[in-house]
Amino acid sequence: MGALWEVVKQAYGYLSVFPFIPFAAVYIGTYLYSRDRKQSIQLAIDVTMVFLIGSVSGLFNQLFGGSFGFYGVLLVMLIGAGLLGNLQHRTKGRFDPVRIVRVVWRVGFFVLAVLYIIFLIVGLIRSIVQV
Repeated sequence: MGALWEVVKQAYGYLSVFPFIPFAAVYIGTYLYSRDRKQSIQLAIDVTMVFLIGSVSGLFNQLFGGSFGFYGVLLVMLIGAGLLGNLQHRTKGRFDPVRIVRVVWRVGFFVLAVLYIIFLIVGLIRSIVQV
């Protein structure tokens, strides 16, 4: 069981370094299976978000030092969910947690994708300047 866990950790680590690879793989696989572009993009976003969380939090930790990256990402997502829940309750009078999680997850994808690109560029420039 320990060897299987190590394989899963290694695979997650490699896929987190390049999160666009799982996005492309899931998108192409789903599109070839279903021929539905919208469903393919949504599933690719949902799967890639798991890798982006690890990647952006790791890049954050490396750039700024410390180990707050993962908890910071989760904190921002929870605050966003709370704000959306409050907005939804005030406007519609009811609370739909599935819809809120979906919105936070998909908006988080775009925010983390931008942060991934920014942190990657800053990290590359920083490592080039230090050499």
